[in-house]
Parts: sequence; C-alpha cells; structure tokens
Amino acid sequence: MFVRGRLASLLLLLALAACGGGQDAAGGQGNKSGAGPKGPVAVVTATVAARETSDSVEALGTTRAAEAVDLTPKTANLVTAIHFREGARVARGTVLVEMDSAQVRADLAAAEAAQTESRSQYRRSRELATARVLSAAQLEQIEATLKANEARVASARARLEDTIIRAPFAGRTGLRRVSLGALVTPGMVITTLDDTSSLRLDFTLPEALLGAVHAGLAVEAGSIAWPGRIFRAKVESVDSRVDPVTRSFTARARLGNADDALKPGMLLTLHLSGPSAAALIIPEQALVPEQGELYVYVVKDGKVEKRRITLRGRLPGEVVIGSGLVAGEKIVTEGTLRLRPGAPVRETRPVAR
Repeated sequence: MFVRGRLASLLLLLALAACGGGQDAAGGQGNKSGAGPKGPVAVVTATVAARETSDSVEALGTTRAAEAVDLTPKTANLVTAIHFREGARVARGTVLVEMDSAQVRADLAAAEAAQTESRSQYRRSRELATARVLSAAQLEQIEATLKANEARVASARARLEDTIIRAPFAGRTGLRRVSLGALVTPGMVITTLDDTSSLRLDFTLPEALLGAVHAGLAVEAGSIAWPGRIFRAKVESVDSRVDPVTRSFTARARLGNADDALKPGMLLTLHLSGPSAAALIIPEQALVPEQGELYVYVVKDGKVEKRRITLRGRLPGEVVIGSGLVAGEKIVTEGTLRLRPGAPVRETRPVAR
C-alpha cells in the first residue's frame, strides 16, 4: 500500500510539471507575437488640385449717405422763418431756416455808416497830406480808423449770415426738429441733410483677406427690403489700419442710388468677386486644427508628414490654399485622428455612405 501511494504521488508531480512547461512555452510564443510592430494605418487620400477659381467673399455692410450733416445754429436765437419741407430735395445754398436778425441788422447799418464816414475822411486827408497840410502820422491814424470800421462791417455781416441756415450741399432734408418761434441754441439739431444720390457702403473683413480686397473690386449687395434685387457697387477704398482687437479691416464701396431705393443706415448682404486665377483646392475635411493653426497630413513614401498651411478662401466643402502645399501632393482626408507624424499608412477607398 505504501509503495503504491508513493508511486501515485510521483506520477502526479510529473503530470503537473509537464503542464507547467507547456504553459510557459505557450506564454513565450504569445509574447513574441504581441511584441511585433503594428501595421500601417488605413486612410483615404486626395490629391492637391490646381483649379481656376475667383476670390469670393461674403460680408455684411451698412449704407451711409455720400454726404450727411446735422444742421445746427451757431448762436442762441429765435426761429422766425422755416423754408423747407421734410424729406424734400434742396439745392446747395438754399435758405432753410431764418432767425431773428433785427439787432444784427442795426449793428450792420451803424458799422456801414461809420465805414462810409471814415472812407470820406480818409479821401480828404490824402489830398491834404499831398498839399502837406496834414502830417503823415495823422494820415496813418485816419487810415487805421477806416480799416477798423471796415472790420466792424465784415463782422456784422458775418453775424447776419449766422442768422440764416443754408444747405451746404444738394440733398434731402430730414425731419423738422423745431417750430416757428422756438429758441434754439448751439448744438441743437434743427434738421438733417443727406446726399443720397449715391451711398457709401462700409463693411469689415478679416485681415486674412487684406490682399484680396482692393479698389475697383466688384461688389453685389442685397437687402431684405428688396427681395431678389441686386445692387451693384465697386470698392472705392480700403482703410489704412487693421483693428488690433478684432483683427479686421474696413473697406468702403460706392453704391449708386438714383431711384432712392436705399436709405442711410440699412444693412446689406455683400458678395465680392475677384478675377479668376489658378488656385490650390483641397477638401475641407482634410484640415487638422490645432492651437489656432491649421495642418494637413501629407503622404510621402508610405508615411505621413504633418504640415502647417494657410488659407486664402473657402468654397462649399473645400478650401483654397494660401501656402504650405504644392499641386500633385497627396493629403489624408479620412483617418487623421489616428495619425502621428511619420506613421506608415495604407491608402484605401472611402466608405460608401
């Protein structure tokens, strides 16, 4: 019995040893297979294409009158006459409002009388000075008096002119803000005057488009007030400064308004188009934004290179490259999330959707 028990124990130990060796061998084979390199990442690629396109920009703009002014008095006075109708067109120099001028006219009459007397006295004095009856110093004093009286006349005439408000340019008057007999003071708006025969159209664009916008560039504008109607204009000037906060600049276009359809202060939707030129186009989905910059993965010799690019514009589903790529290069459009610079890739066809 004892010998049989020991024999059974020995056979059991041998069986366990054999099983352990098999597991170690299997484990060793598993480690060797797991340590092998991963295969290439499957990606979908596209070729950088050169294509004819035109710079096209969408923006919002505000209309402004070609000339606009608030008409205000220079001095405190009473309104004695109103010669304009609200919303009427007036010519340059038209008298719009008159104010009390009785005191100023009296001052002018007195100044003119003094001027006339001084002029006669000066004329007589020159004759006496020629005959050496009057000294040169006395003649100079009389001449100075004449000049002072002439200055008083000019001053009185200027004050008289200040009692009349005229249209500084041809345009359309606004709403009347005062009534007959009202006391007006400097800075008080009596009415407005706008030249709307043409309008200025001001709009802002990001600084990236600074090189694409220039004088003469065609502009098409639309308004919700006139559905389906296109207003055509041309860029007239570009501001010399870029806003350091918004990184944008202001451009101005000139817009014809012969039928007076548009008013100052309206919001218009703008479309700017430049001449056609060759440009590099890639799918928008290839872009990899990172910390405010844009990158793409370029496939070269079976591996990818991460490259920074700049944009010149956007098209539906595509972008126009400004710099960073050349025509004919292959870029990754699908599978960018699994890539790292230098990773091997395998090109596949896009999955049907």
